[in-house]
Amino acid sequence: MKQEQPVSEGGSVRSQPAESTGIEDLVEQHGHQRGGLIAILEAIQAEHGYLPESLLRAVSAQTGRSLVDIYAVATFYRFFSLQPKGKHVICACLGTACHVRGARQIVAALEQQLGIKAGQTTADRQFTLETVNCLGACALGPVVVIDGRYFSKVRQSQIPALLEQARAGFDRSGSHEDDRAFPVEVVCPHCHRRLRDETHILDEHPAISMNVTFEGRTGWVRLSCLYGRHNHSTELEIPDGTVVGFRCPLCDAPIPSPSDCLECGAPMISVPVEGGGQLNICTRRGCPSRRLDLVSSL
Repeated sequence: MKQEQPVSEGGSVRSQPAESTGIEDLVEQHGHQRGGLIAILEAIQAEHGYLPESLLRAVSAQTGRSLVDIYAVATFYRFFSLQPKGKHVICACLGTACHVRGARQIVAALEQQLGIKAGQTTADRQFTLETVNCLGACALGPVVVIDGRYFSKVRQSQIPALLEQARAGFDRSGSHEDDRAFPVEVVCPHCHRRLRDETHILDEHPAISMNVTFEGRTGWVRLSCLYGRHNHSTELEIPDGTVVGFRCPLCDAPIPSPSDCLECGAPMISVPVEGGGQLNICTRRGCPSRRLDLVSSL
């Protein structure tokens, strides 16, 4: 494994985090599960924004797995990053539909405004610019996603204002229902099969199918596949504020919860999105928080 450099692509120095005793807790929580290593790495990246070499070595020591095996997993899944990212992550879609609508010009405008190339981080570590191959929202292109908030039919003239909004922090008011919602296709992180339910329609699209556990009971739950919408249905009567568990309805494996909700502090489950990225959903009944983490195509 190449020695990690504490310098970002934009040229700024970033200190390496010290090894944390929290690794022991992560290994205790996930180490004996199928897919446990992935859940451990997801939790590390959720906390640090990337996978520091020092913590990968700590995982190796705690799990007894070779550093080569851990590095192989970290580099195989494009969601993981071995390099630190900026405070604000910008993902611009370069899929065919976005490309023909001028996505390349949008990326060029972002590069000019930020003074970096796609795949790099600004010297002040404020912005990382990435590109993705597809977001599954072809009718809305060109699409740009900033800090999990997406913008459709973006024009070059909008770029300065979008960057300024990101620096100031996007207004969260009214974000629970976004008319610009687009569908995402998710799969089980264990058996890798689609979680789409063609027989259950929510928001005019096939729902995301999972099982939910609550007070020793298990039942089905269907979630809207539209990112920006929060409709759902379940066969269990669950009081608002209750934190529940989620399982795959196909292989019955528990859906990992590598990070906590920024809104209420409850665990957030994480499921892979086809085309790259992770959809994170809060496990607290009544909390509408969702976050879409995308990955670079570079």
